[in-house]
Amino acid sequence: MVDLELAVAPMHRLCKKAGAGRVSEAAAKELAKALDEIGVKIAKEALDFAIHAGRKTIKAEDIEIAAKKVMSK
Repeated sequence: MVDLELAVAPMHRLCKKAGAGRVSEAAAKELAKALDEIGVKIAKEALDFAIHAGRKTIKAEDIEIAAKKVMSK
């Protein structure tokens, strides 16, 4: 079992927001796992941008650029 950083209840809400009538617990957990993986990829890219800019702190704009880069792959 993978220790998830993201809570499962918000995953249910996201699926319902997308139009799902019902969402299984396994589906909510799988979504949390997928979003966790994507989040880590985005955070790593954002860290690279911050370091390249000579900073130790990740800023919102680093996340914004990193998200666009990761999501376009």
